[in-house]
Amino acid sequence: MSFNNFARKVRDPALPLGLRVSILRSCVQLYRPIGFHATLSFLASQAGDFNGDEVALLRALDVLEASRDARTEGLRIYGAMRRQEKVRGRRIPRVREPNPNTSTGQWHRAPQEAALHAVGFLSGKPDLLSPDDLVAVRVGQCVTASLASGGLLEPVQLEILEECVTALRDRRTAGAYQADAVQYFKDRDLLTLALHVRTAAAPHDTAAVVPTGAPGTSPGR
Repeated sequence: MSFNNFARKVRDPALPLGLRVSILRSCVQLYRPIGFHATLSFLASQAGDFNGDEVALLRALDVLEASRDARTEGLRIYGAMRRQEKVRGRRIPRVREPNPNTSTGQWHRAPQEAALHAVGFLSGKPDLLSPDDLVAVRVGQCVTASLASGGLLEPVQLEILEECVTALRDRRTAGAYQADAVQYFKDRDLLTLALHVRTAAAPHDTAAVVPTGAPGTSPGR
């Protein structure tokens, strides 16, 4: 079933509330920009506990849809731009050109806020920031600085973070999973965490994620 079909069921008052909550989780399975569990956690932080609250449930769906719609629009604009450039003869995008097709792991409309939430969420995973792994220790130091400053990092901290990202990517060789599956997944999660720290530290458009009707917002979605 498509995301839009699931979303319609979430909004259907004829269905039991518990089922609608479960269907929202199906929406998140299809669109989970910061990971399944972190996305659910971020939705709850924005909309309130939606497990037994219909208003919060609908607000959470609005937040999720706003991000998904922003990503869809970004893909549409990028596709139109690339078609025009191909007509002009430039068939290969520039290396450093922003490409929404590869900007996974970011919450469209609120990348910094969601990334910072994901940093706090993921850093609590047991054994992820192991003291026996120097790269994990250095990522942990960047995590601590990020959470303390609301995402901002000093230039030296950003340099350390980039070194950690490079080191973790270097670990993801073709035979890494076969050699040590446990370490493979730990390195994957550590890299995800480091990339969220990077996103939280980067300048982005921080448009409000909470749609019309949420507490503390003004009309205008």
